[in-house]
Amino acid sequence: MATVFTRRVIAYVIDFLVVSAFMWILSFFFYGIFGPKNVYQIYQVMPFLIPVLGLLYFVICEKFAGASIGKAIMKLEVKSKNGANISWLQAIVRNLTKIYWVPIIFDWIIGRLLKTDRILNNITRTVVVNAW
Repeated sequence: MATVFTRRVIAYVIDFLVVSAFMWILSFFFYGIFGPKNVYQIYQVMPFLIPVLGLLYFVICEKFAGASIGKAIMKLEVKSKNGANISWLQAIVRNLTKIYWVPIIFDWIIGRLLKTDRILNNITRTVVVNAW
């Protein structure tokens, strides 16, 4: 059986694919609205829209379902350290490093150097646990 860490990495890759697919659909929709002559305007908006929508994906999924799609597939769930469901503030703060995808690597590395979990999980007092 894979470790929780391995399953979290796989879940993250799945979530990356889900968000990327959603962004592809959104850009296709915008292309249909603005047309081929205004593609430049679409690409000016997307760098600001993508991080916000990616953050919303993680926050909403983890707040209402306790897990993103990737975590649900990998049978993982986010909880407060006291066992309760996470609050809105916990969901927002713990997912801040996922805005541009790369900062989460530094969040994890710093956490490992300090012999702990991700830094933002410690700040928000959340933990990823088995859902089964």
